[in-house]
Amino acid sequence: MPSAHPSASSPSSSPSSRSSSASAASEDPLLPVLDLSQADDPALRDSFRKELHAAARDSGFLHLTGHGVTASETARILELTRAFFALPEADRLAVSNLNSPHFRGYTRIGHELTGGASDWRDQLDVGAERAAREVGPDDPAYQWLEGPNQWPAALPELRDVVLEWQSRLAAVAHRLLRELLASIGAPADFFDAAFADRPHLHTKLIRYPGAAPTGTDQGVGAHKDYGFLTLLLQDSVGGLQVVRDGAFLDVPPLPGAFVVNLGELLEIATEGYLTATDHRVVSPAGGVERFSVPFFYNPRLDAVIETVPGDYLGGAPGIAHDAANPLHAEYGRNELKGWVRAHPAVARRWHPELVSGA
Repeated sequence: MPSAHPSASSPSSSPSSRSSSASAASEDPLLPVLDLSQADDPALRDSFRKELHAAARDSGFLHLTGHGVTASETARILELTRAFFALPEADRLAVSNLNSPHFRGYTRIGHELTGGASDWRDQLDVGAERAAREVGPDDPAYQWLEGPNQWPAALPELRDVVLEWQSRLAAVAHRLLRELLASIGAPADFFDAAFADRPHLHTKLIRYPGAAPTGTDQGVGAHKDYGFLTLLLQDSVGGLQVVRDGAFLDVPPLPGAFVVNLGELLEIATEGYLTATDHRVVSPAGGVERFSVPFFYNPRLDAVIETVPGDYLGGAPGIAHDAANPLHAEYGRNELKGWVRAHPAVARRWHPELVSGA
């Protein structure tokens, strides 16, 4: 997926059957549950930040409540997600990402790769709605990642709802990022400038249609997100799994909560002090469909990621570099690398010069 890459250190290279953790989730949640509204209460702010610090340090995943996004808003985005995938295939293919040099639009089932293997899902990729840049031969190739979205003519209401959703979640993510920095004793505004102008927002509408005919249950393969923050809205069908103690365990949906995870750029910016964690999605069984809407909060493409200052660095272990996945100081270079790997057909059509070096 374009905001993620396969992890070379995943505990398992092939999807396994669901763990038994789901049945006990209500008694012993896999992920901590944090209420963002507590950050507004002077009496609760310190304890909230302590819990946020622990979640980010220990696992890089949490459930977020108290975010201010209403149940009606989440119901509406899921309703329209289902409506999009219920459109005739011809309507979905009319907005195929093969039409877009910006990697925007619809991806058919099995046509996105994670770790070189096909993910058994289809999706609509949406970014910030902007005009395409004029990209010259001396300009960074990642500038191609900005441009217009593709919207299905048969579902005209989708555009306004998704763009408003993206704006709402960007505000939640920005607030959470500032609280996260404060929780480790760093300046809360350290990344404000990187996000202030043209942040690279990205939303996916995703359908998992059930297990593939081959029997594989890779909805999306094991990976770490390589940006800053991901906020995931799930429907009531399970399938998300996160590594804990060396094994993949289920993360059952929690009504009213977003699943939040940290990306690798935060791990890099804190010299390994914060954690990006392997996760994957196991396909639902039989004819069951699963729908989800992940939102990726990332800075402008030309932002250079610097080390976050603070005393916490005394406990930072440093970065474990992966030769198979080089990470660059400019965010856009990492983002483009992900798109080219995940969507080679789009890259070959529009940017063939990038494919061999991807």
